[in-house]
Amino acid sequence: MSKNTLVCLARPRLSATFALQPSRLHWRLAHLALLGSLASNAMATEAHQHQSIELTPMVITGVAQQSPLTVVTDPKIPRQPVPASDAGDYLQTIPGFSAVRGGGSNSDPVFRGMFGSRLNMLTNGGVMLGACPSRMDSPSSYITPQSYDRLTVIKGPQTVLWGPGGSAATILFEREPERFSELGGRIDASLLIGSDGRFDRSVDAAAGNDQGYVRLLANRSDSDDYSDGNGDRIHSQWDKWSSDLVIGWTPDADTLLELTAGVGDGEAAYAGRGMDGSQFERESLGLRFERENLGQVLQKIEARLYYNYADHVMDNFSLRRPSGTGMMGNPMASNVDRRTLGGRVAGTWVWDAYELVAGVDAQTNEHRKRSSTFSMMTGYTSHERASWSKDADFHNYGTFAELTWNAAADDRVIAGARLDRASAKDYRQRFTTTMGGSWVNPSADHERNDTLPSAFLRYEHDLNDIPATAYIGLGHAQRFPDYWELFSASTGPVGSSQAFETVKPEKTTQLDVGIQYEEGPLAAWASGYVGQVRDYILFNYVPTGMMTSTSVDNIDARIMGGELGASYRLSANWKTDASLAYAWGKNRSDDRPMPQIPPLEGRLGLTYEQGDWSAAGLWRLVARQTRIAEGQGNVTSKDFGDSAGFGVFSLNGAYRVNTRYRLSTGIDNLLDKSYSEHLNQAGSAGFGYAADTRINEPGRTYWARVDMSF
Repeated sequence: MSKNTLVCLARPRLSATFALQPSRLHWRLAHLALLGSLASNAMATEAHQHQSIELTPMVITGVAQQSPLTVVTDPKIPRQPVPASDAGDYLQTIPGFSAVRGGGSNSDPVFRGMFGSRLNMLTNGGVMLGACPSRMDSPSSYITPQSYDRLTVIKGPQTVLWGPGGSAATILFEREPERFSELGGRIDASLLIGSDGRFDRSVDAAAGNDQGYVRLLANRSDSDDYSDGNGDRIHSQWDKWSSDLVIGWTPDADTLLELTAGVGDGEAAYAGRGMDGSQFERESLGLRFERENLGQVLQKIEARLYYNYADHVMDNFSLRRPSGTGMMGNPMASNVDRRTLGGRVAGTWVWDAYELVAGVDAQTNEHRKRSSTFSMMTGYTSHERASWSKDADFHNYGTFAELTWNAAADDRVIAGARLDRASAKDYRQRFTTTMGGSWVNPSADHERNDTLPSAFLRYEHDLNDIPATAYIGLGHAQRFPDYWELFSASTGPVGSSQAFETVKPEKTTQLDVGIQYEEGPLAAWASGYVGQVRDYILFNYVPTGMMTSTSVDNIDARIMGGELGASYRLSANWKTDASLAYAWGKNRSDDRPMPQIPPLEGRLGLTYEQGDWSAAGLWRLVARQTRIAEGQGNVTSKDFGDSAGFGVFSLNGAYRVNTRYRLSTGIDNLLDKSYSEHLNQAGSAGFGYAADTRINEPGRTYWARVDMSF
C-alpha cells in the first residue's frame, strides 16, 4: 500500500468463528469418514442406476472458446489446479487469463495483460467493487465461482450491453432461475479436502412449485499457509464464507420476479503485502424482473436493481507479528468501505432477420475510510472508532443498443454502441505524511465529468467448404479512470496537481479476428487481436528514501496477441487437447515494453474416459519473460525483473459412483517444482524478502472432492 493509505484503526480482531487454526485434523477425519460412508452407502443401494446421468465424471483443466469471442463454462464442475476459492483463481482455467499473485487466495485477474476495470466483471448483472486502495480486496475476491451456474467471458470491446469499461473483456457470473412444474426440491452439495489444511464445503438447495421458488447457497473455504516446492512455508492462509438467499416468483412460464440477498466475510494472509486482510464483509441485495413473449416485435423486457457493500479491514497484527522495526514495525490497521448502487433496464425487439437489444443503465458508488488514535511509542491509545470520512464518489449513466442482423443463412453482422456520462468527486480536504506534515488538497471538492462513446462492429461467416465459422470485429471503448487510478497514487509535492485532475480517460481501439472449427474427432479455435490504446493509464513506482512513491501517467500503447486451442479424440476412450496464449504490448510514448504482460503459456492435456470414470494429465508450460518495464505497472504490482520459465505437471481423476455422487481427486505440481509466476507481488520485507523476490507457488498439493446431488 502507498504511504498515504496507511491509517491506524483500533479494532478487535474477527471473532473466533473466523480464526485460522494451525491444524484442522478433526475436520479432515470427519470429512474422510463422511466420504467413505456416502460412497459405500451409495454403491450398495444404487449400484446399477446409471440411466439419468446428472454429474459428469470429469475435472476441468482448460476451457475452450465455444463461439466467436465467447467462452461459456459451468463453474460448479471441479477444476485443476485445486478447485478455486475465488473468481480470479477460477478464470485462470481460460486461455489468456492470468493473475497477480500474492498469497494463497484473492488474486487479481489479468486478461491479455490488461488489469483492473479494463475487465468488466458482473455477478447477476451487478457490480461488486472492492474498497482497498491497493486492491487487497479485488472485486473477484468477493465472488465464489461455485455459487453460480454459468460463467461467460466476452473477449475484447465486442459488447456494449453490460456497462462501461470492459475494453479487455466482459466477465459474467450468472445464476439461472429455478423452474418447478410441481412441488419439489433439490440439494447439491460438495466437500473438499487438500494439502495444507484446505477444507471447503458448500450447499446449493432449492424448493418450489410452478408459482415460485426459494434457493439457498452457502459455502466456506479455509486453508493454512502452503509450502512451496522447496518446502518453505508461505504466508498465505485464509478463511472465508458466503451465503445467499434467492426468492423467485414465477406466476407463469414467461414471467420472473426474483429477490436476492447475500452476506459474507473472511480473512486472508498475503506474503506480498505489508498488511493482511482481517475482514472482507459483504452485503448484497438484488432485484430482477423478466417478461418474455410480449408480442410479435417486442419479445422481452428485463430490469435489474442491485446494491453491494464491502467493509474491508487491513492490519499487520491479526495474522502476523509486527516486525518492530521500520515504518510497518508497530501495529497498524486501515478500515475502508465501498457502497455501490446500480440498475439496468433493457428490451429485446425482433423483426424478421433483425434482433435489437437496447436500454439504459446507471451506477453510483462512494468510498470511505476511518482511523483511530495511535501512538508510535505505546501503540493504540484509544479503542474508540472514529467517524467515517468520505473521500470519493462516482456516477455513471449510460444508454446502449446492440443489433444482430442475420444477413443470410451463413452471414451475421453484429453492431453495438453506447454513450456514458461519467463523473467523480474528490472529497479529500488535506494530505498528511507519516511524519505528521499536512497540506491542503488542491483538488478538494472538485468534480470532473466526461461523456464517453463506445461502439463495435463484427462480421461472422459460416464457411461452406469446411465446418467452420470465421469472424472479424472492430471495437472502440472509452473508459473513465477508476478509483484506484484517481485516488491511490502517492500525493505529489505541496500544492501540485494530483492524479484526480490530470489522468485522462483511456481509449482502446481493437481489431479481433478468429475462427471456430469442429468436425468429427477434431475441434479447434483461434482468436487474435491487435489494438491501439491512447492515454493508457500507467503506474510508475519511484524509490524515495525508505519508501516507494507512485504516480499515474497517460501514455500511448500498442497491443497484440491471441489464443488458440484444439482437442482431438484419438479413440473412443482417449482424448488430447492443447492451448496456447500470447500477449504483447509496447509503450509507444517511451519506446519500451509495456509492464505486467504475462509470458507465452501453453497447456497440454491427455484424458482417458471409460464409463463412469476418467483420468487426465495436465502439463502447463510457461516461457520466461524478458520484455519488462522495470518500476512500472498497476496499482497492485510492478515489473521488478525478468522471470524464469517453468513447466508444471499435474494429474487428476474422477469417478461417478451413481447418479447422485461423484468423486474427484488430483495431485497438482506432481514433481514438487519450485516456481513463481511472472505477475507477482514482491515479497513483504516483514518476512525477510528482498524487494525483487517473487513469491513461490504451492509445491506438491493433494486434494479430493465429493459432489452430491439429491
